[in-house]
Amino acid sequence: MTQHASPPRDSTGKSATVDRPPVWRGMLARADVRTLSLLGVLAALILVGGITKPDEFLDTRNLQLVLTQASVIGVVTVGMTFVIMSGGIDLSVGAIVALASVWATTVATQEYGFGGILLTAVLVGLGCGLVNGLLIAYGGMVPFIATLAMLASARGLALQITDGKTQIVTVDSVLDLGLRDAYVLGIPPLVMVFAVVTIIGWLVLNRTTFGRRTVAVGGNAEAARLAGIDVRRQRLYLYLLSGLCCGIAAFLLIVLAGSGQNTNGNLYELDAIAAAIIGGTLLSGGRGTITGSVLGVLIFTTITNIFALNNLQSDVQQIAKGAIIVAAVLVQRRTASTT
Repeated sequence: MTQHASPPRDSTGKSATVDRPPVWRGMLARADVRTLSLLGVLAALILVGGITKPDEFLDTRNLQLVLTQASVIGVVTVGMTFVIMSGGIDLSVGAIVALASVWATTVATQEYGFGGILLTAVLVGLGCGLVNGLLIAYGGMVPFIATLAMLASARGLALQITDGKTQIVTVDSVLDLGLRDAYVLGIPPLVMVFAVVTIIGWLVLNRTTFGRRTVAVGGNAEAARLAGIDVRRQRLYLYLLSGLCCGIAAFLLIVLAGSGQNTNGNLYELDAIAAAIIGGTLLSGGRGTITGSVLGVLIFTTITNIFALNNLQSDVQQIAKGAIIVAAVLVQRRTASTT
C-alpha cells in the first residue's frame, strides 16, 4: 500500500502549513510605504520653507501659487504615468503643450472665444498623441525615437506659428479664470481641474479594465497579447491619453500666463518623467501610482518655490532635482531586488 506523507502538524494537532498572503497585499503594503515616504518628504520641505521664509512661504497666496503651478505639469504627469507604466516614454509632452498653446491663441482661434481656445488646445494635443501612437503601435517605431521626432516637429511648428512672438489672449472669459475672484473657497480653478484629472486618472488606473490592461502590457507585452489584449491598440490609446492631458495642460497654461508662446512647456517632459519616477513608477513599466506621481509633482514644485523665495540660483535647484531623481531610481532598484 502506498503511503502519502501528511503535512506536518503542531502540538495541537493542527496543520503547521502557513498560508501565504496574496501577492496583492504585499504590493499594497509597498505602495503605502512609498506614499508615506513621499508625504514625509513633502512635510519636511514644508517645514524647511516655513523655517527659512515663514512669512512668505506659509502665506496663503504663496501656497495657492504653488498649487497652481503644480497643476499644469501635474496634468501632464498623469498622462505620462500611464505611458511609462505601459513600458513606453513620451519625450514630446512639453513641445505638444507649446504647440497646443500657440495654436489655441492665434487671432483666428480667439475669434471663437472660450470654447474655441479650449477645443483647439485639446484637439491639437489629441492629434499629436494620435501621431505618436500610430508611429509606435502600428509603425513599429521605438517610443524614444518617435516622441523625440514629435518634440522637434512640434517645437518647430510652434515657432513657425508665432514667428517667435508672444500671442496675447484677449478673451476675457479665459483670463477671468486666473483672477482671484474666480477662486472657489480659496481654491484656484486650475487646481480644481488638476484635482478632477487626478481623480479620473486614479479611477481609470485602479478601477477599470483599461488600467489593468495598461499594467499588463507594461509588465509583459507578449503575455498580455497571449491573454487576448490588443497591445497595439492599447498603446495607441495611451498616447492619445497623453496627448489629451497635454492639451488640457496647454489650456491651463494659457489661463495662467494669459498668452501663448513657443517656449511654453520647456523641459516639461523631464519634470513629468522625474515626478513619475520618484512617485514609484518603474521606467521598465508594469508598476506605478497616480497618487505617487502627484506627490512627486508637489515635491518638485515646492522645491522650486523654496529656492525662489531664498534667492538661490536655478543651477543649484537643478542639481537638487537631479540628486532626488538618482536617489529615487536607486531606491527602486533596491526595492525590486528584494521582491
